[in-house]
Amino acid sequence: MSKFGKKPIAIPRVSDLPTAFWKGIAQFNQGEFYTCHDTLEALWMEAAEPNRTFFQGVLQIAVALYHLQHQNQRGAVLLLGEGSRRLSAYVPSYGGLDVESLLSQAQALLANLQAATDSSDLARIQIKIQS
Repeated sequence: MSKFGKKPIAIPRVSDLPTAFWKGIAQFNQGEFYTCHDTLEALWMEAAEPNRTFFQGVLQIAVALYHLQHQNQRGAVLLLGEGSRRLSAYVPSYGGLDVESLLSQAQALLANLQAATDSSDLARIQIKIQS
């Protein structure tokens, strides 16, 4: 048990995460957010904890970026917040993925979205997942 009363999350090795997860990460980094959604959703639906919540958090950030691509700023804001909240338990890294970097980028984008008056200003913003 941690000092916060929560059992620490066991961190898997890179090789412990399914190949399909890394395929989804490649799709994410290529800006193929809908395809990434499909790939990660299939994993999320079948996964047990702690992978289940981790997959869901990455999936929600991918869907947020899909919404942003389609000028749905409200949907992007909601899912960036939800995905970030889910992933916060996995900082600094999980299974070889730099969760801290992903959350930092997601939070910066969320702040920009919340401050933006024109979503066209956000077209240049990109998030990349690092391992």
